[in-house]
Amino acid sequence: QVQLVESGGGLVQAGGSLRLSCTASGSIFSINAMDWYRQAPGKQRELVAATTRGGSTNYAGSVKGRFTISRDNAKKMVYLQMNSLKPEDTAVYYCNANIQSNGYSSPWYNYWGQGTQVTVSS
Repeated sequence: QVQLVESGGGLVQAGGSLRLSCTASGSIFSINAMDWYRQAPGKQRELVAATTRGGSTNYAGSVKGRFTISRDNAKKMVYLQMNSLKPEDTAVYYCNANIQSNGYSSPWYNYWGQGTQVTVSS
């Protein structure tokens, strides 16, 4: 069994910063992509930032230059540093990871965390 647990959400004023963390645990042999998504009320879930095991990163246009994704492969953690936050960044933020549990030939599965609320007040 694999679990992803996010932390670090909260209420912040516009212009402020937050750092989200996500820890993967359980039956894990290898982790490939680790990503952050968000879902605002009444909207579809969207990709915010993505990173590969090798450290390549990709960002949604709306957060580029303000958010930074990073990861610690040894700790099985991914982070999202969010600066210059705007009210439109308000959403539940989810961690997603592509994980292989049982050796090199075993299949890869995507797992989701339970989400952490980020609220930015104007």
